[in-house]
Amino acid sequence: MHPVRKAPVPAAVLLVLAALTVAGCESGSPDPTPPDGESAESGCPTVVDAAREAVEEAQDVDATWSGPTTGPAAVSGQRIAFVAQTMTNPGVAGVARGVQEAGQVVGWDVQVLNGRGTAEGIGAAFDEAIALDPDGIVIGGFDPASTAEQVQRADEAGIPLIGWHAVAQPGPSQDPALFTNITSRAEDVARISADWIIADSNGNAGVVLFTDASIPFARQKSDLIERELETCSGITVLSSQDIPIGEANARTPDEITALLDRFGDRWTHSAAINDLYFDHAAPVLRAAGIEGDGAPFNIGAGDGDPSAFERVNGREYQAATVPEPLTEQGWQIIDEFNRAFAGQPASEYVAPVHVTTAANSGGAVFWDSDGYREAYRQIWGR
Repeated sequence: MHPVRKAPVPAAVLLVLAALTVAGCESGSPDPTPPDGESAESGCPTVVDAAREAVEEAQDVDATWSGPTTGPAAVSGQRIAFVAQTMTNPGVAGVARGVQEAGQVVGWDVQVLNGRGTAEGIGAAFDEAIALDPDGIVIGGFDPASTAEQVQRADEAGIPLIGWHAVAQPGPSQDPALFTNITSRAEDVARISADWIIADSNGNAGVVLFTDASIPFARQKSDLIERELETCSGITVLSSQDIPIGEANARTPDEITALLDRFGDRWTHSAAINDLYFDHAAPVLRAAGIEGDGAPFNIGAGDGDPSAFERVNGREYQAATVPEPLTEQGWQIIDEFNRAFAGQPASEYVAPVHVTTAANSGGAVFWDSDGYREAYRQIWGR
């Protein structure tokens, strides 16, 4: 990056420079886009190459439907209660809308009950769901262990439960008793989010993580991101901030201010388990005089709601998102319930991981794969 020096460099200075090179980028504060157009020397060349290959594959927008194409025809007249952790969580709200949309296709009644992000509110919403005596209940974005009593009552009543981001892994669960859990694989989302940072920074970054440790899926995701980042010697994880999603609006601005004071320009990249954090971070970063397309370069490791796409498209304090196909997952929930009602096993389908940036979004405000509506309609006979 640096121009050739015309004066001889003292041997002592050369030794210092050599030591800094061996140490990698411990400061975590490189310039990711040097003004001369060259790239900073990578802190982990082999890891960077692999990360770039993975990110390129995940940015493909032409992927076709790879989910189920066979299953039972839709039964009629079912009632579904969707217990939402909080409808201010864009991911929960997005999948709830998908469930409602697919429910209309099969002629089912879907009621959404808002837990408002508190233990008391979620418990009350779950109580209300059971009182409705529905044919199925969705656990939307919260830990079933926090409502163990309600889960047991639903199980005893013979009401099948389907989770969305309810436990760490996709598929059926015995403890807690879930017919299935709909989610991307946390390890895939975490790995590609970390890989994006590694590739974008050329293996030289100071990273802040944002998580909600009260949600097992979220906690596992942020731990896995950190673990993947640690495969690159040039990456420094500066801090991991535990901010419950329900408190993100109130707490994120102060946390961002404190991080800026603490790390300054050492903070070059961020990854959050939900794009929502960057919605609340943007005004603080703007007020601090930071350009929307500058560092810290932020990636949302989950959900990809319309506001996240707008920030990514506008290069406004978010550079990338790893979006869940929220509407598609809502349709999958209806399909999984239909399999449960027919006495068939869960499909165990997991959507492939995807990365959205301004370069590949096409101006869209959500990620929607091709073919799932047609495939499910064909399965259901609708």
